[in-house]
Amino acid sequence: MARPTPPTARVSLKGAKALRKGNPWLYRTELLEPPQTEERGAVVSVVDPQGNPVGQAFYAQRSPLALRLLTRKSPAEEKVDEAFLRHRLELSLARRAPLRQRDGVRLVHGEADLLPGLFVDRYGAGLSLQTLSEGMDVRKEWVARTLAELTGASHVVCRDDASGRDFEGLTREVKLLHGQGEARFSYHEGENLFEVDLLGDMKTGAFLDQVDNHVRAGELARGEGLDLFSYHGGFALALSRTCDSVLAVEQDAKASERARANAARNGRTNVTVENANAFDVLRRFSESGRRFDTVVVDPPGLAKRREGLATALRAYHELNLRALKCLRPEGLLVTCSCSGKLTREAFEEMVLSAASDAKRPVQILERRGAGLDHPVLGGLPETEYLKAFFVRVLL
Repeated sequence: MARPTPPTARVSLKGAKALRKGNPWLYRTELLEPPQTEERGAVVSVVDPQGNPVGQAFYAQRSPLALRLLTRKSPAEEKVDEAFLRHRLELSLARRAPLRQRDGVRLVHGEADLLPGLFVDRYGAGLSLQTLSEGMDVRKEWVARTLAELTGASHVVCRDDASGRDFEGLTREVKLLHGQGEARFSYHEGENLFEVDLLGDMKTGAFLDQVDNHVRAGELARGEGLDLFSYHGGFALALSRTCDSVLAVEQDAKASERARANAARNGRTNVTVENANAFDVLRRFSESGRRFDTVVVDPPGLAKRREGLATALRAYHELNLRALKCLRPEGLLVTCSCSGKLTREAFEEMVLSAASDAKRPVQILERRGAGLDHPVLGGLPETEYLKAFFVRVLL
């Protein structure tokens, strides 16, 4: 029996070149002829203006990002079905084999694992799943069942409440896709034990992309430490191993309570958690002359869209300027940005500008990013979203 032919999307020459060079995204502006289908998240054949095959992609009915490439093979060469997607999931899990000792790890990292718009984090026996594409959104029930089978997870939680879904024209929701009852689990970051509520906490539960940076900061920190935007205390607990004292600042009251509980759970009596706004705290310390030996600045993404980049840069500059002023000579600044629209070069330029304005000579010790379980896809700069700079203030 002949294999059914999927609908065809004809793209511009510019769009075809970009897809062939490795960028898996094609915006609607580069779509010459949309596929004749009303199916949500349909798999479509992609061709260039001359009808030459480019590959196959998820097609979104509403998103400005119309196509997300799945394979460069034509429908005649490869069928995109559940068996295809299951194999991609198996490969993604296999890539995490070197991290098998971790009980908190990202199992699927979207486009970088060739599963566009799908993100899956593991916390012990629980999985937190997030879909940011129409193609994955309509398949998430199947994905949850398949992942539960492949991993043995007791719970799979859908955390589709991210703002990125607004851009895709998708509704926000949080629900349990597999399992019953509460979805509270524990996981480790180095020797520290954390608890997450996959149905109630932010994002997918925690910020696993920072785990390696938490550990590294703990290795380099000393003296009095200050952790700004602490969330559940990832940096704070890491710093507490080598610092005499750590003040963790978190504006969200629920997250502050969780940070206190995590500190108590691990016996970190030298950690104090303050429920406050980090900008206000830095301003207060700057005016009072309070100084620290280690400061961490890890704010949420301040630039959601490119048009807000200038405003975000001003906010980053203020944070880093005040943080640098709060450091003693030879102090360590760990400064981070998870804004995908802010390039690594622009972030470094901002840090150096803040140091210049603070009149503090600095050494850049390390330029870091996300961990091994959050790989970057060549050809798609947006997957290199996390920047973490380790900076020493000399004078």
